[in-house]
Amino acid sequence: MKTRTVELVASPREPHFVGDGFRVHNFIPSGYRMDMKRMDPFILMDYNSTYSFPPSEKPKGVGVHPHRGFETVTIAYKGKVAHHDSSGGGGVIGEGDVQWMTAASGVLHKEYHEKEWSKKGGDFQMVQLWVNLPKKYKMSAPKYQAIQYKDINHYILKDNSGHIEVIAGNYKNTNGVASTFTPINMLNAKLNKGRKADFQFPSHYNTTLLVLEGNIIINGSEKVPTDHLALMANDGEAFEIEATDDALVLVLSGEPINEPIAAHGPFVMNTKEELKEAFNDFNNGKFGYLED
Repeated sequence: MKTRTVELVASPREPHFVGDGFRVHNFIPSGYRMDMKRMDPFILMDYNSTYSFPPSEKPKGVGVHPHRGFETVTIAYKGKVAHHDSSGGGGVIGEGDVQWMTAASGVLHKEYHEKEWSKKGGDFQMVQLWVNLPKKYKMSAPKYQAIQYKDINHYILKDNSGHIEVIAGNYKNTNGVASTFTPINMLNAKLNKGRKADFQFPSHYNTTLLVLEGNIIINGSEKVPTDHLALMANDGEAFEIEATDDALVLVLSGEPINEPIAAHGPFVMNTKEELKEAFNDFNNGKFGYLED
């Protein structure tokens, strides 16, 4: 089994606000060579590093906006978000929960800080991913997976040194609860200080690690601090991480779809013509209705 090496370690870029409720660092796509093609099927990653929001009677967030051609995945680490879409999906996600929305043929969506949480305020930490869909599924019916933390399967590491939460895919015969259109592994690795975990994915899977808490060392030599992202090279299968203090790491690995990508704003299709059709359908009200 060949060791997979680290291609680069990316520091968080200057944050910007999405709406008024999400203060994010954009890692994908970015100037770190991590464009949509290189990271396929992960075509966007916005990381809301821990940020303290003051109490607010009016929940902050993002108003009604459209999506077509991909899935949005929001992982809540701190804080609570309420969300709704025009296909009838929605709910509240809190610490440890995952919102997995398949926009596919098109939905309108909105997301805000949950009302009662907003009144109190507090630390807020989230990751939002866009996961691309193959051409044959881009115009399928929208759907929604509400994944609660209590339903996520855990793999307990030896000597109780930590655990791996399997959101999607598989880790050492522990399966994820999320259904995916293409092979995707989405894992939260929680390691105690000085402990290690090993991972193994096919070498052609695009693989990246985001350190949300603590600091880690990959393969005994490459240091990755808090809020930094490590992009793994496609040169091997196996790698190991060690926590130099208590750490939380989001591990992503997915098989590339290897289809043309035409993206503009909230639409990700295969051709410019399909993008034009998406804008026309949105402007003609074909994405349904959702009150702001």
